[in-house]
Amino acid sequence: MSGSSRSGPTREWVSFDDPVDDGRRWQIDVTFLTSHWHCIFGHGCQGVFTEKAPELAQGCCSYGAHFSDRKDRDRVVRAAKELTDDEWQFATAARKKGIYAKCGKDEDGRTEWRTRLVDDACIFLNRPGFPSGPGCALHRHAMRTGKHHSDMKPEVCWQLPLRRVDEEQDDGTVVSTLSEFGRDGWGEGGDDFAWWCTEAPEAFTGAQPVYESMGEELRKMLGDKLHRRVVEYLRQRGRATPPPVLHPAEVPVHFTTKGRAATTNGRSRRSRGARHGR
Repeated sequence: MSGSSRSGPTREWVSFDDPVDDGRRWQIDVTFLTSHWHCIFGHGCQGVFTEKAPELAQGCCSYGAHFSDRKDRDRVVRAAKELTDDEWQFATAARKKGIYAKCGKDEDGRTEWRTRLVDDACIFLNRPGFPSGPGCALHRHAMRTGKHHSDMKPEVCWQLPLRRVDEEQDDGTVVSTLSEFGRDGWGEGGDDFAWWCTEAPEAFTGAQPVYESMGEELRKMLGDKLHRRVVEYLRQRGRATPPPVLHPAEVPVHFTTKGRAATTNGRSRRSRGARHGR
């Protein structure tokens, strides 16, 4: 393990050798994982169009979710069978045509799939006016049944806004970078978004740092052993002086005369978001 800095003064990184996968080294984004980002779907999320559109309540679900592989696709197919009509606005459409569609081939010539689109958004996205409320039907079902949403949703959806990128080195080893899913994760289209949550100060008002609020997602991405090591490091780093490098979108916290944590714009850092609907 070693501390390091990348991308200039606005990021802090730490490196770990994978304790299970020999030949893999991880670069972990300390700045984002210790930030207080949280999903604000339905509470200020502006969507991912070229114009801000909070009234549509689509969040980042407008273009469908690309499955990471066949296993990911088939797992979501099975999860969809658990949804009832009162939970899922487009259940009938899914039964007629299925939940996924082909969307081309990858660089190795393998077929790629994404969730099917209905009315210009993901088939799992319940829209405003649906009786059970807007948001991902899979996510809402997981909440109702006591499951974690990562057991139901496509991999890219439950990981967002975490992103893992693997790069094979000349010597055959692999460097895995775990950071935030920025605009570049969407490809060229991401540059056209009018708004993106990891750049928005209003999304950095969560009650916990990301490594805690997304603890289950992080564990699944890193594996149990490495997850424990990373969390322990981040906890210690959070107590150290100077503190971790602040995320460029996060508003610095000051303390009021009564000892309450507050941001410089007057909003408490302990306000809660609405990850339940995304």
